[in-house]
Amino acid sequence: MSGIIFYTNPQSRGQTVRWMLEELGEPYETVLLDYGTTMKSAGYLAINPMGKVPAIRHGRHIVTEGAAICAYLADAFPQSGLAPAPLDRAAYYRWLFFAAGPVESAMLDHFRKIVPEGEQKLMAGYGSWEDVLNALEIAVADTEWIAGDRFSAADVYAGSAIDWPAKFGMIQPTPKMAAYLERLRARPAYGRAKAIDAELIAAAKAAADG
Repeated sequence: MSGIIFYTNPQSRGQTVRWMLEELGEPYETVLLDYGTTMKSAGYLAINPMGKVPAIRHGRHIVTEGAAICAYLADAFPQSGLAPAPLDRAAYYRWLFFAAGPVESAMLDHFRKIVPEGEQKLMAGYGSWEDVLNALEIAVADTEWIAGDRFSAADVYAGSAIDWPAKFGMIQPTPKMAAYLERLRARPAYGRAKAIDAELIAAAKAAADG
């Protein structure tokens, strides 16, 4: 199967997939897309009809959605050790998809200052922002990594769901969350990924400034 093509914008959720790719250690090609232009082009809409990033192409396979990409890459490259054995994936799946579902929904509402109440709270699927933060605290409280004693793709995706809002002041990490974030940020692949995207952001800004 041919290599990985990674479609992204450095100021997007593509940063999470970049980190996953750096953890993977496999060669990949980056295709940079701009909001409102190349991201909405006919060529890219054939890859992701939603016209958003990230996405990957791996041979004949196209995968969109950050959690799906992380899970796919962990399975496609088992030698990376980024997915537990199939019968040991309970916590792995639990927190990977908790981050993709309730955390994403709650974070967006929290950012927009939407607080579901009454019947809307029942329908929201995540209860409250406080409920979500409490669950994330439980996720990182008793083990070194989110799915046990071994780092996995769930740490990339669910860890990013803690890392990003913490950086922007949307959450104040508890001591256990802070310790978990410290472990994440110490990973060489995390540092490489952030440096690549920071350089791309700086280059785009310099080009825009003329």
